[in-house]
Amino acid sequence: MKKSDLPQKICPVCERPFSWRKKWEKDWEQVRYCSDKCRKNKK
Repeated sequence: MKKSDLPQKICPVCERPFSWRKKWEKDWEQVRYCSDKCRKNKK
C-alpha cells in the first residue's frame, strides 16, 4: 500500500496532517495527536 493511500487525520495542535502508522493499527480511532510533543502541548 502506498503512503498516499493510507488514512490521514489533522492534528488539532499543530494543524498538520499525519498518516496512519502500524503502531496505531489497533487504536487508530482514538489517535488524535501526531506526536507526544503535540499531546503534551494540547492547550
